[in-house]
Parts: sequence; structure tokens; C-alpha cells
Amino acid sequence: MTSQKELDTIAVENFRQYLRIPSVHPNIDYEPCVEFLEKQAKDIGLKFSVFRDVPRNPMVVLTWTGKEKSLPSIMLNSHMDVVPVFEDKWTHKPFDADIDENGNIYARGAQDTKCTGIQYLEAVRRLKLKGVEPRRTVHVTFVPDEESGGVKGAIQYVNTENFKKLNIGFALDEGTAGVGDTLVVYYGERRGWSFRIHCRGQAGHGSLLLENTAGEKMRYILDKFYKFRDEQKIKEIKEKRTDHITSINLTMLNGGVQSNVIPDEFTLVFNTRVPVDDFEKFEETVNQWCKDAGKDIWIEDLHKGGKYPITVTDDSNIFWIAFKKAVQLIGFKIDLQIAFANSDAQYYRAAQIPTFGFSPNQGTPWMGHDHDEFLNVNVFLKSIELYTCIIPALSNA
Repeated sequence: MTSQKELDTIAVENFRQYLRIPSVHPNIDYEPCVEFLEKQAKDIGLKFSVFRDVPRNPMVVLTWTGKEKSLPSIMLNSHMDVVPVFEDKWTHKPFDADIDENGNIYARGAQDTKCTGIQYLEAVRRLKLKGVEPRRTVHVTFVPDEESGGVKGAIQYVNTENFKKLNIGFALDEGTAGVGDTLVVYYGERRGWSFRIHCRGQAGHGSLLLENTAGEKMRYILDKFYKFRDEQKIKEIKEKRTDHITSINLTMLNGGVQSNVIPDEFTLVFNTRVPVDDFEKFEETVNQWCKDAGKDIWIEDLHKGGKYPITVTDDSNIFWIAFKKAVQLIGFKIDLQIAFANSDAQYYRAAQIPTFGFSPNQGTPWMGHDHDEFLNVNVFLKSIELYTCIIPALSNA
């Protein structure tokens, strides 16, 4: 009989091994992740599958077969890829998975979302050791390319025969931590829109005060965007949540060829996340700002998210009822929210799969994409225990 201490040791070691695989953008080699997950499947006793419908971007599926195979299955999803690091900004090497004196594990992906995948697997390990048999089949899935918008990942895989054969009826995907006895559950997402604004104008010598320059138009655009951004910050502070907030950030700025030459063009890239019901009005506003800034300004869409459905949270959704009862039985409340960022959950909802974004790493400051991303060992282990309550509830719904 494996002791609790031994199970905890196995879980932490597997987590650290997974974190040490540098599946970092760009040009990711996913094969070390595939090999690692195949070993986990053999160790836990799960069926192992790899879908390779997208070249160089495999989807890995570890399956715990249910007693009633014909029923729609449960998908526990996370992604293998992680965002780049600026190593000089880290106090620990980002792919060493060091543990400090407080029990914090530092690594890229510690929160986003390598913890989630391992927590699913370790919860299943514990349930199997207790002799639990799920009613519905449970698929623990590991997808590629989430951090690049899912273009070479979930967007394509949801339309493949391999994915459809999984017969998924409900999914859990990534989320963020709650505080105290309140769990944050995302049932939808804001609509993402990234775009490049081209500001063209008269070029000339740097000594001249020319009219109609690209720089003047750029200034007008920036003034409008940052005034709007300040208004949203005030609204966020007042409401203390992000459901109805439009986030907007300048992420790239390009232009100019020489210090004494007025360029004929500046380009600005903005990343925005907009409440679904506000999107059309926001798009109209941005177009009007560009029009007001002067002639020869246009918008190039880089990524415009679709108007994806939300997951129903009423008595018609048996998985919502099962999830809610499970967490209430162990003393938790639920705060339903629209997610502040975008994830692969939007594509599962678009495929008519009810999906919740959820992370049980309670009381943890959100460090995804940040320097010194970390997760505390005790928080990591407590999350596994919470999943041992949630997964059977969902699989038996």
C-alpha cells in the first residue's frame, strides 16, 4: 500500500520533471513531453494515445476507461507549451524547478499550466489506488500551441476525427486561483482582438516641421487608447473584477529608418480583450478613432476571436450540478466569472462542449507569463486532493 507521503513525493517529483522540459516558444520540440507522458500513463495504468493531425504539434491523450463507455466522456485539459522567458529577470533558472526554503517551486509553466496536467494525473493515480471506477470515461489531454492562440493546436484538433471519437461531453480547462473558501470558475471568456494600426504620413528631413506626419497621427491614436485604458482601470478598481472590463495594451511599435529622417509610417500593435456584448461598440469606436486621426490610417487584424458561447450554469447542465455539489460538500463556495484572458476553452465551447476554466491553487498570486513564476508545494498537493473529489463527481454525473 502506497503511503500518503510516498504519493506526495511522487507527485512533486513528476511535477518537477515535467517543468524541466523546456517546451518553450518558439520552435518547440514536443517529443520530450510526449515521452514523459507516456511513462506516466504506464505508471498509473492509463491508455496512451498521441494524435498527430497537426505536423510537429501532437496532442496527447491519457485515458481512464469508464464502466459505461457509450456515455459522453470527461476531458481534463491542459497545454504543454509555455511562453518565453527573460532569464536575467529570474532569481532561479526557469527550467530547473528549484524549491526554496518556503516550498515554492520556481519554473516557467509552474502555474500556466504544467501544474494542472500533473494534478489531474496524480488525482487519477490516487483514485485508482482506492479502487474507484468512473462511470464515464475520463480523458486527460495535453494540447500544443495554446500560448500562440491554439492555431496549431485546439483550433484544428476539435475538428479532427481523432478528437470527435473521444465523445467528450464536458471539459475542465485552465483557470486562476480563488481565495480562502471561494473557488473561481470561468464559464466564458472575453473576446480577444489583436490588431496593427498603420499610420502613414509625409516623410522628410528631420529638421522640418512638416504637416500630416505619421508621428502626429500615432500620438492621436495613443492619446485615445490610453485615455480609454485609464477609464477601464478605474472601473476595474471600482468593481473589483474583470468580467466587464476591456483590457487594452500596446505590445509592439515600429517605424523609422534613421534618426534625422521623418518616416512615412509608424505601426502600433494592440492586444485587447473585450466583453462579448461590448465588442461591436468597441470595434466601431476604434475605427472612429483611426478615422479622426487623419487620412492614410488603417487597421490590420492579427487575431480576432470569435463570438463563442458561454457554458450554461443552471439545472439543465448536469456537470455544473455535479461540480457544484462536489465542492460544496468539502466546504467551498463558487465565484462564477468571465475569464480575463483567452484559453483553449473557447474552442471547446464553440464545438458545443460545456467547459469550465478552473484552478484549485488557492491563495496563489497569478504569475503566469511573469518572471519567477512559482507554485508552492503545499498548494500543489492540496489541489490534487480537491481534484480527487471533483473528478469522480463529474465522471459519475
